[in-house]
Amino acid sequence: MEKKLEGKTAIITGSDSGIGQATAIEFARNGANVIINYLHDEDGAEYTLQQVMQTGQQGLVIQADMSDEQQVEEMFDRAIEQFGDIFILMNNAAVGEAETKVAEMSTEQWQRAFAVNVNGYFFCARRFVQHRLQQGGKGKIINVTSVHQRLPREGAADYTCTKGAVMNLSRTLALEVAAQGINVNNLAPGMVLTPFNQEAIDDPEAREKQVQSIPMKRAAQPEEIAKLALFLASPDSDYCSGATYTMDGALSQHVGQGA
Repeated sequence: MEKKLEGKTAIITGSDSGIGQATAIEFARNGANVIINYLHDEDGAEYTLQQVMQTGQQGLVIQADMSDEQQVEEMFDRAIEQFGDIFILMNNAAVGEAETKVAEMSTEQWQRAFAVNVNGYFFCARRFVQHRLQQGGKGKIINVTSVHQRLPREGAADYTCTKGAVMNLSRTLALEVAAQGINVNNLAPGMVLTPFNQEAIDDPEAREKQVQSIPMKRAAQPEEIAKLALFLASPDSDYCSGATYTMDGALSQHVGQGA
């Protein structure tokens, strides 16, 4: 079987569960070594590592808070020390919405969302680009955003604004590094059955109600999103940059028509 990431190493933030975990396993199946990042769920990160190693690839678990610039730098230092060359960055670690309207939202809630969802992506992307330029260029950045980078959602201004910011960070960075062969793209999922949607996982009735706004009438599995991430990390996407790849069961088309 062709392994599209043979000989490559990837950093995937928030790879202790959900999309990050599924992508780490998919990348490893396709020949990549993986740096597995987590904040609180050490058990989840260790499970990801076990799955990566079962494919015959190497893994490294690193705890780091993406909102802390120094911890991000130390994560990259350790990754580069062990693997030498990091070719893929997938910015995935994020916090969800406060479920609070703007008028009632605290400054702390607002700032926490930006600290993780925007600053964290920036810290990682900056260090990754510096590293790739030192290696002579080329590389892949995948920024996990959301359909809500464009679609507003009541009670989620903190989340939607951060995802919109990342969308434009990716577009700007794509322009800056195109000549060096570094690809930068957004991966924008809709509803996915991850811990972000734990209620839908635990309660089939709640899930059935929630998916009614999705034309396909179902949520995605993390493994489906991982397949798209594999494309964006592989040579198949070498001419793709500055774009958003949406995977949402046609939700954004449905909403866009005013339905």
